[in-house]
Amino acid sequence: MVNVVEALDEAEQRCKAEGARLTDKRKQVLEGLLNSDTALSAYQLVDYCKERYNQSIPAMSVYRILDFLQTQKLVHKLELANKYVACSQISCKQDECVSQFLICQNCQRVEEVDIDKSTLRAIERSVKAAGFRLASQQLEMHCLCEECM
Repeated sequence: MVNVVEALDEAEQRCKAEGARLTDKRKQVLEGLLNSDTALSAYQLVDYCKERYNQSIPAMSVYRILDFLQTQKLVHKLELANKYVACSQISCKQDECVSQFLICQNCQRVEEVDIDKSTLRAIERSVKAAGFRLASQQLEMHCLCEECM
């Protein structure tokens, strides 16, 4: 389980190093993602902030916050689900991490894992051989977690 306090502190330090601010509302949205085992939509994060902090944050503001958090490499967007997860490696060096996402198709739990760079190179070669260019290295694999098997 992620230590939310440590992750938020690390996120704040990363933002400061980049000349950005992790405001209270940005922290609240990030905390919602850190506390969740599943990917969340912007609307689910609106509900989280309302329930947890009695804050009514408009969905458009949450989308802007999520864009900021993505820019800071603190969250990932799962494109197929149009939902977001907190980076499980907030303290990693950005160029060292190639994250992939295992998504349980039953309970929707998400696990972020690294894959071997040689595997990624093999995928890139296969894509190129098929006449395509890889636009994103992010893979979203639909699986069954141990609890759901």
